[in-house]
Amino acid sequence: MATIGGTSVRQLAQEYGTPLYVYDEDHLRMMLDTYRTAFRSDRFETGVLYASKAFSCKAMIRLIQEYGFCLDVVSAGELITAKQAGYDCTKVFFHGNNKTPEELALAKECGVGTIVVDNLTEAERIRDLYSDGKTTVHALLRVNPGIEAHTHKYIVTAHVDSKFGISFLNEKELVDTARVLQDAANVSFDGIHAHIGSQIFDKQAFREEIAKLFAYAGHLKEAYGIEINTINLGGGFAVRYTDADAPIPIREVCETILNACAEENAKLGNQIRRVYIEPGRSIVAEAGYTIYTVGTLKKTPNRNYIFVDGGMADNIRPALYQAEYDAFLDGKEDAPKETEYTVAGKCCESGDILIQKIALPKAEQGDLLVMKTTGAYGYSMASHYNKLLLPAVVFSGNGKTRTVIRRETYEHLLSLEED
Repeated sequence: MATIGGTSVRQLAQEYGTPLYVYDEDHLRMMLDTYRTAFRSDRFETGVLYASKAFSCKAMIRLIQEYGFCLDVVSAGELITAKQAGYDCTKVFFHGNNKTPEELALAKECGVGTIVVDNLTEAERIRDLYSDGKTTVHALLRVNPGIEAHTHKYIVTAHVDSKFGISFLNEKELVDTARVLQDAANVSFDGIHAHIGSQIFDKQAFREEIAKLFAYAGHLKEAYGIEINTINLGGGFAVRYTDADAPIPIREVCETILNACAEENAKLGNQIRRVYIEPGRSIVAEAGYTIYTVGTLKKTPNRNYIFVDGGMADNIRPALYQAEYDAFLDGKEDAPKETEYTVAGKCCESGDILIQKIALPKAEQGDLLVMKTTGAYGYSMASHYNKLLLPAVVFSGNGKTRTVIRRETYEHLLSLEED
């Protein structure tokens, strides 16, 4: 029988029901400690931001705070979650390409430390919002260096026509925006931010990003007198979903980044004083599992289907990104994998396929199927399609379990509807 965080899959299913998201808390802590110790330099200040869009709840935010990480949020909801968790909002970096005036006002009210500015309009709003002189906010300008990481087109974020940031090709707009921030009385304009995509397996992509960002920081200072002392490189660190994936070990990618930053910074006379990264997926993905109960099995002319009690409502990534996953049947890990199955959900969509093809032992009704590496963008992208309830989320570590998000009830599902 398989265990997650020291507790058997069978016990987890019996105690909490299925579908169920389970996080191995021991694995989460190991990943946090790895980043905390690996991303350090004696040549400049370093910081690790957790990209909370991967998975956000109060328990996760408290874990992030315990390890001293900063926090990346992209909405009022993510910010309020951090605030309710007791997180120090001066360590929050507020991202987003279309922050509303209400969200910016909330950021000020909560004492957000840094706003990552996407465009000129937003820069002007921030200048005006903080013009009362009551508080000061730090700002980074999101830029688009035009590097296309080799990943799925939906998660490439720095191609020339990306919706994020200001392209290096639009230099006038970029400089105008930087000057608004630089000249604002109560805004501390620190530097630039970029994020080139997700699931990046090639270290060279990070080297190219670093070379472009550091060179552009030097260009802004030399050509326009715009001081850049901070560079945020974003995230994009890959994880293993199936045997086809070969992610770069975290310590290796951190060493690569830090060495490349030091080399490029030396060319600028050590102009850059702070470097940040923003891992999200790579912290939580492989710590996460989803436990399903097998229901009906069906054979068609070309497929053997396993139907489970969840589906695209709790994991949209296979339908949205053609994402691939590995899975196993609890208690049958050592049995011969003699049948090729398609794992499908219960939603009323032909596209509700969780795994297109996987070799497994003979499946039976009532088996527990466990999908691996579902810790990122599972719960955070879950929906109420077909009026399905959101599953519970459990942390399991050192043989102990705790609910961090309760299973949704039908009363909650209907609570916003008018009679």
